[in-house]
Amino acid sequence: MRLGYPSLAMEVDKIMPLSMLQSGTEAVVQKIGGQGETKRFLNSLGFIEGSKVMVVSELGGNLIVNVKEARIALSKTMANRIYVA
Repeated sequence: MRLGYPSLAMEVDKIMPLSMLQSGTEAVVQKIGGQGETKRFLNSLGFIEGSKVMVVSELGGNLIVNVKEARIALSKTMANRIYVA
């Protein structure tokens, strides 16, 4: 329900898993999901809240992503744990 805070509701609607971005699209990491070890692993790759990412290519749901001047290959499962806007 979106009563009272329409601007906040609009911002929440823009957040999506990284796996849903089209190739060539740039976004900003909003949240990392998963348990502690998964979060630490993704953080070590450069996926930190506020960092910019760009999907370079997608094949079968798996992604190649530019993050912090590096190209990282991610499975669809891992990409689904990274939320961007």
